[in-house]
Amino acid sequence: MDTDPRLTPARDDLAAKYLEGKVQAKRFVTGEEFEIADAIAPLRRAPSSDAELMTQVLRGERATIYDRNGEGWAWGQLVSDGYVGWLPDRALRKSAETPTHKVTALLTFAFPGPSIKLPPAETLAMGTLLAVLREEGTFALTREGWYLPRQHLDAIGHREPDFVAVAERFVGTPYLWGGKSSLGIDCSGLVQVALTAAGTGCPRDSDMQQDGLGRELSAQEAKKLKRGDLIFWKGHVAIARDADTIVHANAHHMMTAIERTRDVLARSKAAGNAITSIKRLD
Repeated sequence: MDTDPRLTPARDDLAAKYLEGKVQAKRFVTGEEFEIADAIAPLRRAPSSDAELMTQVLRGERATIYDRNGEGWAWGQLVSDGYVGWLPDRALRKSAETPTHKVTALLTFAFPGPSIKLPPAETLAMGTLLAVLREEGTFALTREGWYLPRQHLDAIGHREPDFVAVAERFVGTPYLWGGKSSLGIDCSGLVQVALTAAGTGCPRDSDMQQDGLGRELSAQEAKKLKRGDLIFWKGHVAIARDADTIVHANAHHMMTAIERTRDVLARSKAAGNAITSIKRLD
């Protein structure tokens, strides 16, 4: 079986129970599901605050935890995209009510009462999952006792009609390796957030996206890009807005930017980084 460590909860000393007979480990555990309690939690490669940030997890998302090291870190697998890594123990709580709504604004504030004049209790990113108890005027009241602007939320099953338009909303967002919010985002995080908002399942990293999304375009088809085509380089992905421009989170600008496709191709060619694939999702 494929044992990509990013997607396989298996170590020499311990592995998920569902992998028994498929991988080698000293012991196998069932794991326990937890909910992310922090607004944005880091999932890191190792149990250390200075370890590589592999991705981020938003409040309300779930993770199956297989190990806790007793030093503030928990090792497990995200329910949403299967990513494996170390989460801060403090960011976890036992799963409670099933989420009913999600944040659809890039960022929103959670207020402790039904007034925008109150100091916000929390700042929440697009994709945050919440259990709404009821609506009060222009606010939605959540199980935490927070009041959020109703126009910044939608039902959990809501799908954005155009994932490219979602990505375009992130223009100007700072580039952050492993980031997945308008506070900081990377190239594959932008693709994943945008496609998820549109109701399309999407792997986390660009190589996974290249392998798992859409169909590869022929050389003839690739001469005329369409909105929503995904352009892949080694370690990078961009989204076509039309035949001539793309939107991508990139380290060249250190932010999400819209550029002419030909300019990006010239820059990448000069750096010796040729396109590896162009995929179409239809």
